[in-house]
Amino acid sequence: MQKKIGSAAIELIQGDITSLSVDAIVNAANKHLQHGGGVALAISRKGGPAIQEESDALIAKRGPLKTGEAVIATGGKLAAKWVIHTVGPIWGEGDEDRKLRSAIHNSLKLADAKDLKTIAIPAVSAGIYHFPVDRCAKILIETATKYLQGKTGLARVIFCLFDEKTHKAFEAVLNETKN
Repeated sequence: MQKKIGSAAIELIQGDITSLSVDAIVNAANKHLQHGGGVALAISRKGGPAIQEESDALIAKRGPLKTGEAVIATGGKLAAKWVIHTVGPIWGEGDEDRKLRSAIHNSLKLADAKDLKTIAIPAVSAGIYHFPVDRCAKILIETATKYLQGKTGLARVIFCLFDEKTHKAFEAVLNETKN
């Protein structure tokens, strides 16, 4: 499913984010960029050791990321040249909606800063961080829509969703979205 937003498009697919040929994929990371589970582990395994090595160097240089922050690093052996690591909120920590909006906004902003055209984003925080899927879908789609309605060089924002339940939740929100 795809919807035109401004001069860009939001697209939904169900599948494996690590196999996409896009400029960047977003990693739902932890604050220390230790890629030991979920999407982060899949990205690190497929992309090779360069991803964890560069993540370790970033943390050594700047310290842990705060929830909502994002950094960009190599894609290693992935089809995507870049990985944007962002820290989404853990459900129950407080102010989760704002933090999730920040994580997605900052990821899109980093992609623009690198003059990227295509970015793929998973359902950040909806996995091991237990953010409710319907709420996650609403925040991610709304944030991307608002961002794409502004000045941007991005052409495609792809939400790559791992399972059918998550895909259906995002589809319901995108169907209601006005471009």
